[in-house]
Amino acid sequence: MPKTTGLTRDQLRRLRDAFAGEIVTPRDDGYDEARRLWNAMHDRRPAVVVRPGTSSEVATAIRFAREHDLELAVRSGGHSASGHSGTDGGLVVDLSRMRGVAVDPSARTARANGGALLGELDVAAQAHGLVCPIGVIGHTGVAGLTLGGGVGRLQRRFGLTIDNLRAVELVTADGRLVRASETEEPELFWGIRGAGWNFGIVTAFELGLHPFGPELHRGVRIYPASAARAVWEVFREYAADAPDRVSMIYSIAPGAHGADASASAAGEPVVLVSFNHSGRADEVERDTAGLRQGPEPVSVTAVSQPYLEAQTAHDLVLGWGRRFFIAGLYANDVRPEAIDELVEHAASAPADGSFSVTAQGGAIARVDEDAMAFAGRAARFDLSADARWDDPADDDRYRAWVRRAMEVVEPEAIEGRYVNENADAGPAETRAIYGDAKVARLARLKRAWDPDNVFRLNHNVAPAGDDHSG
Repeated sequence: MPKTTGLTRDQLRRLRDAFAGEIVTPRDDGYDEARRLWNAMHDRRPAVVVRPGTSSEVATAIRFAREHDLELAVRSGGHSASGHSGTDGGLVVDLSRMRGVAVDPSARTARANGGALLGELDVAAQAHGLVCPIGVIGHTGVAGLTLGGGVGRLQRRFGLTIDNLRAVELVTADGRLVRASETEEPELFWGIRGAGWNFGIVTAFELGLHPFGPELHRGVRIYPASAARAVWEVFREYAADAPDRVSMIYSIAPGAHGADASASAAGEPVVLVSFNHSGRADEVERDTAGLRQGPEPVSVTAVSQPYLEAQTAHDLVLGWGRRFFIAGLYANDVRPEAIDELVEHAASAPADGSFSVTAQGGAIARVDEDAMAFAGRAARFDLSADARWDDPADDDRYRAWVRRAMEVVEPEAIEGRYVNENADAGPAETRAIYGDAKVARLARLKRAWDPDNVFRLNHNVAPAGDDHSG
């Protein structure tokens, strides 16, 4: 267990004199809850957790961390797959006292504070028949999801969360409060959209909203593993021209993975094709007809439900306290032999593990590749593998399972990866996520805004001129 570096009484006194927010130290009863992260793999023990209520208090926290050479972590929802929301021996800026979302229905915009959760944004927007395309777990932080890109159920229709980001307010490494948008600090705004953790602590997001709701139409078709190749062919062809209002995922998972056990003969893996349709109910059959080609499924589920209900459907399943690992890459296809190998590999998957192919395209692909730091606009598919478990003794085995699944499809990889779904972090991962040209541009931007790399607990881009990143 890592040793917690404590602050001296004099240092704590000075912090309390300068900082008006809440302070939690290892001596306090609430310390274990304050340091807890969503992913139980990461058991961080910071020297101090501070909970600011204003941007000026965030600036005070940053200055204190720098003055005392404390590693700085930022926690909004605490969902970082890499554990970057915590630190051993450093200072955590916990934004949970800066929650709240305000919607301007006439302007179709929302202002989400730095500690706001996705569920807050969904509820506030839907109260006016509006929506922002965000992620799928309500207790995720708006900040972490948005700064990395933001994927979910509506992105093929409305774009990534960052495509709907109008402006941010952030506190920089030197304690300034800066507004960034297309017209105010546009180069900084370029970098924030995809690599935003590198440049400061965002205390407010201005997001565009779209008319939508209240219902989302969903379906799942389950096939035996023997149909994996044929179903992939159908999925791939359908995804090429699918309507923007349809999002879809092809998955290979252990037998009876949340499905009728009859789909899996003698424990064989299963193939699942799921979709979300964000249009009218009378359009669903026509728009998804292409997914019904090919082999007959052994199980079919279709439902229309309120969008807010769909958005919270997995909040408990993906709740706090379990161990989690994920990896992903972008590709334009998957070889038939790779499908076969993934089916075989799925037979050894943890009960809560799977390999998935998420169709991209639509509004995602209509944004120019150079418009922002996020990379991989033209990729047809996002390939990922993940696992969830409870026993720390299984850490190495389950991480190895995920990594092996991604090795199978590594030959398919093209430039760009979704940063939020890559739990490994380091220079190689950073370059794979952004590509050499964008890393170079981000490094120059980092030199301008954070030359000392204060904000390094992320998929880090080191300032230009440094010898390393990550």
